[in-house]
Amino acid sequence: MLMKSFFSTSRLCALCTVLLLTWTLPVRAAAIPVLDVTAKHRPQVTTTAPSTDQNPRRWISLGDRRNITAVKQRVGKSSATAAVTRLPNIKKQITSKSVIIMDAETGDTIFSKAPDNPRQPASTIKVLTAMIAIKSLGNNENVGVSRHASRMPRSKIYLDTKKQYKADDLINAVLLASANDASVALAEKIAGSEQDFARMMTLRAKLWGAKNTICRTASGLTAKGQHSTARDLATIFRYLMKNENFARRMQKTKVTTSYGKTLRNHNKALWRIKGADGGKTGYTAAARQTYVGKFTREEGSIIVAVMGSETMWSDVKNLVEYGFQRKKQIARTRMEKTRVAQAD
Repeated sequence: MLMKSFFSTSRLCALCTVLLLTWTLPVRAAAIPVLDVTAKHRPQVTTTAPSTDQNPRRWISLGDRRNITAVKQRVGKSSATAAVTRLPNIKKQITSKSVIIMDAETGDTIFSKAPDNPRQPASTIKVLTAMIAIKSLGNNENVGVSRHASRMPRSKIYLDTKKQYKADDLINAVLLASANDASVALAEKIAGSEQDFARMMTLRAKLWGAKNTICRTASGLTAKGQHSTARDLATIFRYLMKNENFARRMQKTKVTTSYGKTLRNHNKALWRIKGADGGKTGYTAAARQTYVGKFTREEGSIIVAVMGSETMWSDVKNLVEYGFQRKKQIARTRMEKTRVAQAD
């Protein structure tokens, strides 16, 4: 029994001696990676052991702790979507029954509300009358005035049936002063009658991209069977503004005729809304307020058309601002998609 106790005590002492030696011997610490604030990809390692290239370490690239660009790029699509949702609800800001915002360069729709609903176009359709006259008559060509033309209701410039007028003056009267008498006088000069000229307008509208426009008058005054759409008005105006002669006339705020009468432009957007290049207003009791115009800013150019409005100038201004914001976002999204595609 005494021997057994001795051997147990010896084993216990030996175990204690081993543990004591383990604790007191110097231990070499393993190399611990330490991130340096200047390191963008691979952290610096502090170690007393010599480095070796035979067993390179693989590091996960996290980026600079002060730079989250990589993270932001990964969620670029979500950011773009969030930016779109921050735009105002434009439908609640307008009274127009039918609307379109069109990219003037591509013809793409930026925004629309019932853009293909047929409605009376009122005087906006006079852009067709003026363009046909520009293509058909010389500026100094004389135009007579029939009794039918002179009896047109306002708006008008009160043409005299006993006088001849230069085509250039009457075209400006149609585009700037929205003159009904000048519209009919030009129509009769070109086609012989307003009815035949209206057929010509319908054919030209289709030729210039408007598929749902039917004209019955040269002036746009309400007539049974006559109609257009916001999309058609924008399509026509987009085409017409490519004509230098037409576009130059639309940009003028006022013009003095060869016989001394001052014609003032009804398009108040020219001095009220930034970037206005030209436009045409219209109003009848059946059509309500109508408008089509082109606007250009650093984001590019847009066409805005409204029909059936009760607050036309407010609608146009809101639509123009919305259109350029949306155009900017579309361009940003396309750039992001291109960048991601190139990176892949």
